[in-house]
Amino acid sequence: MSRADEIFLQNCRDILSRGVWDTDLPVRPKWEDGTAAHTVKLFGIVNRYDLQEEFPILTVRRQYLKSAVDELLWIWQKKSNNIHDLGSRVWDAWADETGSIGKAYGYQLGVKHHYPEGDMDQVDRVLYDLKHNPSSRRIMTNLYNHHDLSEMALYPCAYSMTFNVSGNVLNGILNQRSQDMLTANGWNVMQYAALLMVLSQVSGLVPGQLVHVIADAHIYDRHVPVIEELLKREPYPAPTVTLDPTVTDFYAFTKSSFTLEGYQYHELEGKIPVAV
Repeated sequence: MSRADEIFLQNCRDILSRGVWDTDLPVRPKWEDGTAAHTVKLFGIVNRYDLQEEFPILTVRRQYLKSAVDELLWIWQKKSNNIHDLGSRVWDAWADETGSIGKAYGYQLGVKHHYPEGDMDQVDRVLYDLKHNPSSRRIMTNLYNHHDLSEMALYPCAYSMTFNVSGNVLNGILNQRSQDMLTANGWNVMQYAALLMVLSQVSGLVPGQLVHVIADAHIYDRHVPVIEELLKREPYPAPTVTLDPTVTDFYAFTKSSFTLEGYQYHELEGKIPVAV
C-alpha cells in the first residue's frame, strides 16, 4: 500500500468519524447552483512523508503528477499570478477577465526584498541560503501577506514552507490554513514533495521528509459519498518518481523533468464538484 494512501484514508476516516459539521453556520463557499457548500472538519492534522522511502502519490484515485508540477512551477518558478501562464485550468474560477488572480501566490514569491547580500525574491533567497547558509533556521517562504489580502482573488491555502537541512538531507514543513481533502490533498502533497526533490538536486542535497500541517482539514458535504467509495478501495503500491539528473538550474526544470513509473491507480467516475 502506498504510504500516501494510508495517510489520506486515515485522515478521511478521522474526519468523518470525529469531525465537526458547520451546517449551522454561514459559509463563504458556494456550489455551482448557488447552494451553500458546508463541510465536516478536523482541526490540526499533521502528516509526515519520507521521500527516501517513496514518493507520496495516491492510488485510490488517479493523480496527475505533471499537471500538479506545472502549477507548482507556475507559482515557484514563473512566480506568475496569471492563468495564461498555466497549462491547466484549475485556477479559472478565480481569475478576472485578464487572467489575473490578483496579488496572490506567485506574485508574492516574486516580490523582491532587501538583504545584506542584495535584493532578491523569496525563492532566490531560499536557493541562496540552501547553498551558502544550509545551517540556517531561517530558510522559509510566506505567501500570506496581510497588506495584499484585499487584492487577492483567493487567500493562500498552502501559505508557507520552512526548509531545514540536516546533514545532507533537505526536509520541509508545508503549512496550510485550509484543505479540501478530496480535490486538493493528494495534489498539494505531490507538489511539495516535487519541490523538495527539485530544491535538493540544485543544492547538492538529498530530499528527506515533508511534514504537512493542515489547520482546517475538511470534506465538503457533496464529496462525502465519493470519499466513502474511496475508503472501500484497496490501494496499490507506491510508484517510482525520478528527476532528470542533468538539470542543475532551478529555473530550467519543466514538468517533463519528472518521470513516473509503475503507477497503478483506480479511476474515479464522474466529475468532482468544486465549491467556489
